[in-house]
Amino acid sequence: METYLRMADLPYQNYFDGKLSPQGKMPWIEYNHKKVSGTEFIIDFLEEKLGVNLNKNLGPRERAVSRAVTKMVEEHFYWTLAYCQWVENLHETQKMISVYGPLSDLLKWILCHLTKGIVKREMYGHGIGRFSEEEMYTLMEKDMRTLASLLGDKKYIMGPNLSTVDATVFGHLAQAMWTLPGTRPERLIKGELINLAMYCERIRRKFWPEWHHDDDNTLYESEESSDTSKTHSPLQDFSFYSRTETFDEEGNSISHTPDTDYTGHSLFDSDVDMDDYRDHEQCK
Repeated sequence: METYLRMADLPYQNYFDGKLSPQGKMPWIEYNHKKVSGTEFIIDFLEEKLGVNLNKNLGPRERAVSRAVTKMVEEHFYWTLAYCQWVENLHETQKMISVYGPLSDLLKWILCHLTKGIVKREMYGHGIGRFSEEEMYTLMEKDMRTLASLLGDKKYIMGPNLSTVDATVFGHLAQAMWTLPGTRPERLIKGELINLAMYCERIRRKFWPEWHHDDDNTLYESEESSDTSKTHSPLQDFSFYSRTETFDEEGNSISHTPDTDYTGHSLFDSDVDMDDYRDHEQCK
């Protein structure tokens, strides 16, 4: 949802106090005291209320394909990722959670195991959790290969222009790319399906210039830093975001990311910077 807001250039404040939507789910937003929950309904609401439309360049057939891919990702791929994150890879997930205080380790352990139980129960109710682990991973790989085939050598899922489906696909693939170290989906996306990794990196550079992770497999350093002296840019506050603030005076995206992944494939697409420049000129 945040990636969509950034793609649509809608300033927002990310404030979450633990409350879920009336349906007990996320995401949900509040706009002028009106609460809207569910990604699809939120996007419909914003399109009607604010006149934004990331799908304006899509024809009827392309919109149908976009919706089909969105539902595959949200209703199918999501669950296999959840299994990998909260069941099979729970130990690594526990390390990523930030809980402070003298009982932080215990609280993280309790939180993770409670979530594990919830995920397994929800997956069983969904139906996908009734399969074996190997069968679930087979389904996950089929979804990822489908996305890789659909993307091909295009810049975005539906072609040269961004559309709503890109926010959905990136939001899910980013988990495999950056939060599941050593797992099958990470090895797949950074190996055989490298076009998906390049796709994720393009979107991260363009819409999340402040985002880096100290435990990432790649290094985030300034161009001037040497191999013996790496300098990491500080993680900025995510509480408020406006895309017009992510450009410097020269119109360049403020980002410190590497040009290649560990396989030597280029993750940089020169047209990203050109798009940023054109967007900045339009803002002027």
